[in-house]
Amino acid sequence: MGLRRTGQGAQDGQHTAHTFEGHGSSDMAVELRGVRRQYGRGASAVHALRGIDLALPRATFTAVMGPSGSGKSTFLQCAAGLDRPTEGSVRLGGTEITGMSENKLTELRRTRLGFVFQAFNLLPSLTVEQNVVLPMRLAGQRTGSARSRREAAEMLGRVGLGDKGNRRPGQLSGGQQQRVAIARALVTRPDVVFADEPTGALDTTTAAEILVLLRHAVDSLGATVVMVTHDPAAAAYADRVLFLADGSIADSLPRARAEQIAARMTALTAPAHAGAAA
Repeated sequence: MGLRRTGQGAQDGQHTAHTFEGHGSSDMAVELRGVRRQYGRGASAVHALRGIDLALPRATFTAVMGPSGSGKSTFLQCAAGLDRPTEGSVRLGGTEITGMSENKLTELRRTRLGFVFQAFNLLPSLTVEQNVVLPMRLAGQRTGSARSRREAAEMLGRVGLGDKGNRRPGQLSGGQQQRVAIARALVTRPDVVFADEPTGALDTTTAAEILVLLRHAVDSLGATVVMVTHDPAAAAYADRVLFLADGSIADSLPRARAEQIAARMTALTAPAHAGAAA
């Protein structure tokens, strides 16, 4: 999967915009059909997901919100192939992954998915550049080649760390480490980038910088981002906000202000609060 110029950039000649070319033929980056996830059996069974039907187009930014225990983490894990649904179907980039062997799932995650976590998950013994090319190395590519180093340098440049390739993660601030994690997630030109509370460990100003980078990855690179967050201000950067409650999609909002998102979250959790108060 490579980079290609989009129409406007090619026509006006003023700048070159790049998009991610998908591995599959589907226009949808993520598709879940009738996805249920149950843990345990009988009366003690926990129904984490209760029949999720969802299709997310390529080159979109989706935020997933919901109260604690709503199924956000399970949704992300099932959508990314990190957990298997009890029932239903999951497709990524047009590829059905539900029945894949663990080996094939591992290969798919290494080559076609990117991940950004709250804790950064960088290897402290590696340089910044080595951390960025790690997904390529795990996928069996030669990471010492001029091409690999050039791709790493390009991604580091895009996240504002073009001069930090030889540093160790411990020499960087938290915001800079998350920038490295984003560069690492994007370097393989994945079908989807899954972000799990990517700004949860950052201050407000740094969090905004990270969210601008994710927004830029969608708008300028054509990446697809699915982000779980508890922060309405973070969700306001997305094209669409999905609200989960009790393992189901309870509501959704097209691109909205943080105040609107917060109000929708309050309305979503109000019945539970009222019941608890009673």
